[in-house]
Amino acid sequence: MPEKYSIVLFDGVCNYCNTKVNFIIRHDNKDHFRFTPLQSALAKKILTDHGLDPEQMNSFVLYENDKCFFKTTAILRMAKHLGGLYPLLYALIIIPAPIRDIYYNIIAKNRYKWWGKKESCMVPTPEVRKKFL
Repeated sequence: MPEKYSIVLFDGVCNYCNTKVNFIIRHDNKDHFRFTPLQSALAKKILTDHGLDPEQMNSFVLYENDKCFFKTTAILRMAKHLGGLYPLLYALIIIPAPIRDIYYNIIAKNRYKWWGKKESCMVPTPEVRKKFL
């Protein structure tokens, strides 16, 4: 995998997570991101290689420059690479992660209840398939 790409690990059966992945794809004007569900062998390898338990992961993970970033830190780092005004959101990184993550944790805990769950990971359309690993 060329280093110019960052990999987004996401819950492939979560409807909300899939909506957010589609959002990132639409705004990824520089073709910076690649995606893989947390349920994939690649995601499990990345996480275990970094001493993390894939079975306990319930967060977006951004894998960039051989480091894993989680929750709002991952989201804000992703925003830096999107088109439009989204990179301005990165300024919120100055807020301590425990404070930023309060709302993230509420959404993560309730995502299946509020948005539902798929039986299997999404199948990307042919035009975005190249972005999935």
